[in-house]
Amino acid sequence: MVWEAIAYDSQFTLFVMRGTLMGQRHVNDVLQPHVRPFLNGLPGAIFQQDNARPHTARVSQDFLRHFQTIPWPARSPDFSPVEHVWDQLKRQMPSRHSVHDLELAVQDLWAHLPQDNIRCLINSMPDRVAACIAAGGGPMCY
Repeated sequence: MVWEAIAYDSQFTLFVMRGTLMGQRHVNDVLQPHVRPFLNGLPGAIFQQDNARPHTARVSQDFLRHFQTIPWPARSPDFSPVEHVWDQLKRQMPSRHSVHDLELAVQDLWAHLPQDNIRCLINSMPDRVAACIAAGGGPMCY
């Protein structure tokens, strides 16, 4: 699993986790050591994550009560700027033959991701929400 975070003026260093991620591991290995300091360094930040099982586990939700979070609508990748970052990175990804080479390529692409790309995606959120409302919550052409 690859974990990352973006914000309007910063991005978190991407890291790779091996093995299965369950709720308690999500808290111990991601939220406590990485998310807490990242969010504490961004006054007024609102944390968004998807509905993956480790994210919705009670232990994860209990931990996040200390932070402002935004609910995640079901099956709505258009509302996640980081999903669009991943789309951009996937289109740049060269073919790799080993997991190690893939990890290095992803980390390199992430490290060179222009912050302006992230800002543009975050700035597009009001238009994405408007398009969703106009589509009555259905598929949208965004």
